[in-house]
Amino acid sequence: MPLFVEVIVVVAAMLLSVLGVFLLMFLIALALFPVEKSLSKAVWDMTRPKRKPLPQQQQGGFKGFSQKHSK
Repeated sequence: MPLFVEVIVVVAAMLLSVLGVFLLMFLIALALFPVEKSLSKAVWDMTRPKRKPLPQQQQGGFKGFSQKHSK
């Protein structure tokens, strides 16, 4: 087998092996996506701060304001 054909075959085999590894990594990530999504939701639910109820506004508005603040 000529040298340049052997070099081309070796380079092609290396490229195919690298692409195969990336394809396997992609398939593993695709398979584990639902697990990651549920874990992420669980972590966000655990770390979400508790909502405090909004304070009630005082009744009365402007009525009686001048009486309270007059000299």
